[in-house]
Amino acid sequence: MAEYKFEAEVSQVLSLVINSLYSNKEIFLRELVSNSSDAIDKARFRAISEKDLLGEDTSFHVRLIPDEANKTLTIEDNGVGMSKEELVENLGTIAHSGSKAFVEQLKAAAEASDQDVDLIGQFGVGFYSSFLVADKVEVITRAAGSDESWRWISEAKDGYVIEPAEREGRGTSVVLHLKEEQEKYLQPWALRELVARYADYVSHPIELPAPPADEDEESSDDTPAFEQINKASALWRRPSSEVTEEQYHEFYKHLTHDWENPLAYNHFKVEGTKLFTGLLFVPGQPPFDMFTPDAKHGIRLYVKRVFIMEDCKELLPQWLRFVRGVVDSDDLPLNVSRELLQDSRTVSTIEKQVIKKSLSMLEDLAKGSEEDYLKFWDMFGRVLKEGLHFAPEHADKIAKLVRYKSSKSNDEWTSLASYVERMPEDQSVIYYAQGASQMLLENSPHLEGLKKRGYEILYMTDGIDEWAMHGLKEFDGKRLVSALSEELELDNDNEDEETKKEREEEMKVLTERFTEVLDSRVKEVRVSERLEDSPVCLVVPEGGMHAHIERMLRAQDQDVPHTKRILEVNPKHALIKNLKSLAEKDESANVQEWIELLYDQALIAEGSPLDNPALFAKRVTSLMEGALK
Repeated sequence: MAEYKFEAEVSQVLSLVINSLYSNKEIFLRELVSNSSDAIDKARFRAISEKDLLGEDTSFHVRLIPDEANKTLTIEDNGVGMSKEELVENLGTIAHSGSKAFVEQLKAAAEASDQDVDLIGQFGVGFYSSFLVADKVEVITRAAGSDESWRWISEAKDGYVIEPAEREGRGTSVVLHLKEEQEKYLQPWALRELVARYADYVSHPIELPAPPADEDEESSDDTPAFEQINKASALWRRPSSEVTEEQYHEFYKHLTHDWENPLAYNHFKVEGTKLFTGLLFVPGQPPFDMFTPDAKHGIRLYVKRVFIMEDCKELLPQWLRFVRGVVDSDDLPLNVSRELLQDSRTVSTIEKQVIKKSLSMLEDLAKGSEEDYLKFWDMFGRVLKEGLHFAPEHADKIAKLVRYKSSKSNDEWTSLASYVERMPEDQSVIYYAQGASQMLLENSPHLEGLKKRGYEILYMTDGIDEWAMHGLKEFDGKRLVSALSEELELDNDNEDEETKKEREEEMKVLTERFTEVLDSRVKEVRVSERLEDSPVCLVVPEGGMHAHIERMLRAQDQDVPHTKRILEVNPKHALIKNLKSLAEKDESANVQEWIELLYDQALIAEGSPLDNPALFAKRVTSLMEGALK
């Protein structure tokens, strides 16, 4: 017998599970049955290549065995089982988390709610739901292909015990020593009710001990009889007309171990040259690792209802990694591998349909419930926008789904279609501005000319927007133009080209002086048409990267070349007019100081740090002193 200590995070999670008030303790059965179902799926998959793995035990089942005399409820399966090492790894740690940050999020969720907090499904700690109804849990298991059996015992305190055990065949038995107030789960009627509610869709038989045979009947078989209490048909294979919304929701929770209902689902069947069925879901909450580089993504793959792969990323592109679901193909071989998947035309066909059905699901969500769609957008919008860059062939459909804040949306999300509806007749393009924050963009000097003309500007503050805009060139026949780029063209009160050239000539002395002082720091100095109230601004040259993206990439230790931006000066601004007069009088020292100050001001306005803040402060002080003499 060996004693082990729980990881610190597990102890804290158990404390939260046991001491928090749950209105729905019965979810323990769904979680444990789901684990058993997954274990059976893994055994079936391994048996494809390991022909002798199952032996004579080829009929899979999950059994619920109540024992009123000992006040225990056993959830038993003949799935893949666990080794001693797997017991320690799976039941002594928190899979894919096991960190202080994880526990802090748990605590924050518990403390932030004024009502009952359901932490189990939300945070992927389903096995620990056992302690909602039991004060002691035993796990007796034998790994497929092994002769060794092990028993794991814990009372949800500091640790657990692992010792050798006896078990006739492969699989796992979870023995719950029920708390006194939870003994109702020893009643067959209660278990039948829970299975009907939470696990009727499980594709393996869930069995209860059969009622005693009639005393008058003779039985020559001493083997305990069991009866199946669920339909055990793959829900995704059923006609959608036979499946209720509640069943879809419960299947999603079984599939993902999430507690929240999904925001949307799409149940489909594709027939033709390829035959497959699928069931896709949009989660009601994001996973913790959604932006972790090595995070798993994909959907569960079955072939002729045989489980093949848990996270089949070959069927789901990275930019749809929030989608959950299953696909069941009739055309792939049972022994399909990842290498085979990468080269399979069938997989390519399925992936195209999964993308199509996913986008269709989101379109229906947007049309059906604005509130739910905006909830989706807040959680997953940044991920979906990656598709504009990585899959420009789907840009038209994704463009209908994107949402942005804007200068006229009153801090609400707006669609591109709504933006186009609000466009004045004289506006021919869609304007947007990229920056580190909405507050920075709202006060940006770059937008002054657009706002004066009554044009709406979309605010883009996600890092992915820099790349997404390369894939989204236009919408509804109208080009998208950055308000911060050099290609922005405004009709300056219907000025003709000759008048513009005359103004540029008038400003030539000053622009040349700016160029001389800022020689190595800017690409060009020119007269601005976009500025109204500000003296200067820095704009992005064609093919250049916005300043906040450069900073973000450098913060990630990426080697990014510096983009020299274009400095625009406002000829109508009083400060520029006075500076022009000084330049014409050749008051060199003073002019240079003002140019340096204006350049620093342009950097601050776009949110960029100054190379020498102390020098900037001294320069401001010196020029203020001179102005007050």
